[in-house]
Amino acid sequence: MKLKGTALQIKVWKYLIKIPKGKTKTYLEVAKAIGKPKAVRAVANAVGKNPYPIKIPCHRVIRSDGKLGGYSGPGGIKTKKRLLSLER
Repeated sequence: MKLKGTALQIKVWKYLIKIPKGKTKTYLEVAKAIGKPKAVRAVANAVGKNPYPIKIPCHRVIRSDGKLGGYSGPGGIKTKKRLLSLER
């Protein structure tokens, strides 16, 4: 899979692939993991621009308050909920 995006986007997407099935990370945790702890908003934007929503499991990223946030894949937030419940 060839990724096209900014350096930050590609870094975020490569990290998302490493999140195990059944686990979730917050946008802040992702930002810290890629060495950009103050770039939470940029990380969230990169997650939202994920070109391969199932192959790159952006549904595993949630808000710090425990709410789901958004999902840019087909079906939106309903699909995100379904994917997360299937993995648990």
